[in-house]
Amino acid sequence: MIDFEPFHTKRLPLQVIAEGLDRADLAAITREMTARILGHLADCTDADVTFMPVDPDAFDRYASTEADRNVPWSLGHVIVHLTASCEEAAFLGAELARGVPAHGRSRYEVPWPTVTTIEACRERLRESERMCLATLETWPDRPHLDVFYEPLSGSPPRNAVARYLGGPAHADEHRDHIPALVRQATAARSS
Repeated sequence: MIDFEPFHTKRLPLQVIAEGLDRADLAAITREMTARILGHLADCTDADVTFMPVDPDAFDRYASTEADRNVPWSLGHVIVHLTASCEEAAFLGAELARGVPAHGRSRYEVPWPTVTTIEACRERLRESERMCLATLETWPDRPHLDVFYEPLSGSPPRNAVARYLGGPAHADEHRDHIPALVRQATAARSS
């Protein structure tokens, strides 16, 4: 798996980390990310998916209501969130690769309260992987790597490769979150 730490700690822009990567690399990163998350879920049960953890640092700046801003996320919530982020990055990366200028978001997130079983989490991860990999097949043989977008005003611009890589980078932000959720849920189930 690619080391996203320099990006997370703002030492390197994602565009620099993406340099030299191609579609095959992005596909491998996607498969490895999915396998790693599925590995964390290997011993989970349905109860673990909806278990509400203790998370004193919970904060969601994009929560739809003020009441939801500091609510901890269940395992099911994290899975639907990170898969939606990966899909959005993959679909918009494909547009940039085809020479289409950035035009906004392309996001759908499965409503997390509807994901209540471990099998639903696994299916969501596999479906998302399939969709992300499929977007790479839409890239032209010579992608337009000179078409950039600026994620936030003043931030370093990203091309198609870096745009796609933004999904796995975001999922990587949850690399400690998912095992911590699983540990808490398992401990609660055992007691």
